[in-house]
Formats: sequence, structure tokens, C-alpha cells
Amino acid sequence: MHIVIMGCGRVGAALAQTLEQQGHTVAVIDQDPTAFRRLGSSFGGRRVTGVGFDQDTLREAGIEEAGAFAAVSSGDNSNIIAARVAREMFNIENVAARIYDPRRAEVYQRLGIPTVATVRWTADQMLRRLLPSGAEPLWRDPSGGVQLAEVHTSPAWIGQKISRLQEETGVRVAFLNRLGEAVLPTSQTVLQEGDLVHVMMRTDEIEKVEAVFAEGPEEGGH
Repeated sequence: MHIVIMGCGRVGAALAQTLEQQGHTVAVIDQDPTAFRRLGSSFGGRRVTGVGFDQDTLREAGIEEAGAFAAVSSGDNSNIIAARVAREMFNIENVAARIYDPRRAEVYQRLGIPTVATVRWTADQMLRRLLPSGAEPLWRDPSGGVQLAEVHTSPAWIGQKISRLQEETGVRVAFLNRLGEAVLPTSQTVLQEGDLVHVMMRTDEIEKVEAVFAEGPEEGGH
């Protein structure tokens, strides 16, 4: 996949290097050309000098061929504007924006932009939003037979009750991460856009569960 990153600070540079090591092609945008030194001489991706929410700059970075976009500059406003341009003008599905002010997270999430607040930031969280797939194990019981995992959920599940998700997969939804806060769901809880779903499931059923989460609810179900 081709991935465009706005911001070549410590976070952006680390993200770019990690993604390239995983076999992706990467373009990094920054207004300061000296910032690209953080990438090191071994970095083989594009270095684009410019403003990350400028459409011409984004095109130069290959946004039209990109599968994901990360906004990790030092400015909250710039990050969210760039993320919205990537999502709304170029139809990039996997978009993530880093923010410094957690109070803004709810506003951004409602715009459909997954956010990672700096105080809770990890490279794993950002990668998870750029490359959503399958299940990410978080805990296993000593026998290894049961595990807690964050499972990527198809947008087709949005608006469906958690109870239906449990019925069709046989898992127990342990909690949701909604707007940066943990939510313990009830039988009436409805999945919302941006929710990160954490489930308890049998280890030997991971592939089946991943498939149902990725495909959406069965047609004609209740």
C-alpha cells in the first residue's frame, strides 16, 4: 500500500520508517525541508516540501494512489484539515490524525476522522488505524484457549446492536473504545462510527470471528 504522512517530526519519521520496513511505499510531507533528516539516508520514500492540506502538495505525494493518510504535524488544526481533505477530496478510507488537545477528540471523531491523542499515542495505535485488519491480541489466559482482542469491524456493522454482533460471532464484546473512552456495552448498545471493538473469544475461532466482523451482518437477520 502507498501511505502519505504529513509531518516529519519524531512521530512522523518513526511511522514512515516502520511502514517502509513493513513493505509499504511512503511519502512524507513537511513545510521544513530540514525535517527530512530524521528519516535517515536509508529511507527510500518520497520527501515532499509543502503544506499537508494543499491539494497539489498531496497529489505530489501520491495521495491519488494512496490507501492511507496520517496527519502527525505539530498543529491540531493543520492535522484535522489535512485529514478531512484526504478523506473528503481524495476518498482515502484509512485516515488518522494526531491531536494535542484531547478535548477536541470528540469533535474530530464525529467528523469521521479517527484521532490519537498525544498523551495516549503509540506507534501501534496509529498503525492500527492506518492498516485496519483482523484481530490484534491484547491478552491471553494462561492456557491460551481464550483471548481478548481488538477486532477490525466493517462499516456495515454501524447502527447494529452489539447483541447481534455477539449472536452472529459467538464472542463476548468486552468493551468499546468510543471517542477515547472505554464503554461497557449493554444488549441495547448500538455500534457507532469510530468505535473500536474489543472482544473475548476462543483462540481457535479467531479466523471465523475476523471473517464475520469484516463481512458485516447476515442479510435478513435481526
